[in-house]
Amino acid sequence: MIQQKIDMEATGQAYRQARQAVRRRVIVCAGTGCVANGSLKVYEALRQETEARGLEVVVKLGDDCDCKGDVFVSKSGCQGFCQAGPLVTIEPEDWLYVHVKPEDVADIVEQTLIHDRPVKRLVYVDPASHEAFEQTHEIPFYKRQQRVVLAECGNIDPEDIREYIARGGYAAAKRAFKEMQPEQVCEEVLASGLRGRGGGGFPTGRKWALTLPEPGEKKFVICNGDEGDPGAFMDRSLMEGNPHRVLEGIMIAARAIGADEAYVYVRAEYPLAVQRIRKAVADAEEAGILGEDVFDSGRNMTCQVMEGAGAFVCGEETALMASIEGLRGMPRPKPPFPAQSGLWGKPTVINNVETLATVPLIIAEGSGHYRRLGTAGSPGTKTFAVTGHVANTGLIEVPFGTTLREIIFEIGGGVIDNLGQVMPDGFKAVQIGGPSGGCLIAEHLDMPLDFDSVKGIGAMVGSGGLVVMNRDTCMVKIAHFFMRFTQNESCGKCVPCREGTKQMLWLLEDIMEGRATAQTLELLEELASAVQLGSLCGLGKTAPNPVLSTLRYFRSEYEAHIVQKRCPAGQCKALATPEILADRCKGCGACLRKCPVNAITGEKKMPHRIDAGTCIKCGTCAQVCRFDAIVGVN
Repeated sequence: MIQQKIDMEATGQAYRQARQAVRRRVIVCAGTGCVANGSLKVYEALRQETEARGLEVVVKLGDDCDCKGDVFVSKSGCQGFCQAGPLVTIEPEDWLYVHVKPEDVADIVEQTLIHDRPVKRLVYVDPASHEAFEQTHEIPFYKRQQRVVLAECGNIDPEDIREYIARGGYAAAKRAFKEMQPEQVCEEVLASGLRGRGGGGFPTGRKWALTLPEPGEKKFVICNGDEGDPGAFMDRSLMEGNPHRVLEGIMIAARAIGADEAYVYVRAEYPLAVQRIRKAVADAEEAGILGEDVFDSGRNMTCQVMEGAGAFVCGEETALMASIEGLRGMPRPKPPFPAQSGLWGKPTVINNVETLATVPLIIAEGSGHYRRLGTAGSPGTKTFAVTGHVANTGLIEVPFGTTLREIIFEIGGGVIDNLGQVMPDGFKAVQIGGPSGGCLIAEHLDMPLDFDSVKGIGAMVGSGGLVVMNRDTCMVKIAHFFMRFTQNESCGKCVPCREGTKQMLWLLEDIMEGRATAQTLELLEELASAVQLGSLCGLGKTAPNPVLSTLRYFRSEYEAHIVQKRCPAGQCKALATPEILADRCKGCGACLRKCPVNAITGEKKMPHRIDAGTCIKCGTCAQVCRFDAIVGVN
């Protein structure tokens, strides 16, 4: 059945005219982070308060809307600055309000929407300089970024296809289907130098060009949205914030290899991403953008959304395909590669979300324009999820070649201590690329980040997770954390991964609990090499990376645990000596009152003492201490 196709030019023009008729727009961040902090309540409060104050409110623009109003209130996907959420943006002034609660809405309506002035108490204050910033583009977190793939995330309504079209959306897909041959699409993407953002960094255009000549009328495109790295949420935010951009990239990939069917594979733990990508597909089908005779090209295109069960191994392409086929998500040996024999034995291209969301930019603006950003070997930008001991956590986008120092200290606002205070000399390390990546240290702070430079020091960019660690972090404990993750997530198909990671985990536990000997490190390194070499898929081959990289840079910490039976960071409970730091203790008595075994003594307003022989290291005293004065108990 031929669908009634949307007139993209007329729809875009109608939307832009409707937007111009509204004096001011209020955008409430409705990404997962802000929703968890109550942003939907802020949205409802805004809608109700504006109506109660007699303002004309519009909640949806379009060619069927009588859009004459004072305020357009809308939701957006993740605006990136998760540390400061819930976020509310006011356009056209570009004012940004942070940590907004429903009870702040009355002030926003009164001062901003009626009297045209910002609410000073809701603007962002830099934790280090204590300087206040009213406008989004002035805030160092945003000012240092170059948001290209994320440009529209946080600015558009992700559930309104008309706004995406009004901003030029689907024009690149239309050009690929109507004006370009598949070979031209492959060549343009290859010329751009785009490399896969899922971790491997393989040239996207080459992957497509290898799939295109494969025989067979049926081919598939798969969008890999199974993002499972600890601390990573780049793909989730893209699917939540601009699902039509992802869908348009999928369509262009399909045109490039001659496919007419695609799957978006999203883990079920991302319900908002699943909901929005499903709506994007449904709206595109209703508009005739997906379906039969796409863009009057004579070609068909369908897309299905599949929820994965949340197994980390399903990020590996052969395991992912098995999951779609209804089988247990386990990898298989390669070759044959998916380009030759993929989903149900048909030639298949698998790209991750960020890779596909980049493609429309390349087709729309050309490969030369795209190459203006990044480095010669790694053109373009990269999104990173910055988490851990850093003042500003969130989602950022910077050109390849940006240094770690710029990301952590300029965009991230600097390293913080365990109480959240900025500590200028507190940087210790950063884990890049999740459990498959590696550890970078202070000597790498000024190294330009790109695929080749990071690989050259034994780590990998991976999907883009950056976990910042301060000087109070135990690196053995960090290695144990990532090893436990990969051991839990091992599918168990091959022995090196199934048994090797388990043995490595036990050796790390021996080190942390004081049972290790001098031979333990030798055995740990030998085992790590065996797992790297012998594992079947990327999960197992990269599982030892956190252990090997922390051993490379922090071997003395491992040796202190083994030889001196001491944790230099004071984090390993079995090796810690309970102590109350006299220079921090205020003698408030909170710890004394809570200690279940009466191990703490001391006079009021005088430094207290703890009896190490009586203490059971339960950690209760440290939990109630407001001055971080108790160490060695957890």
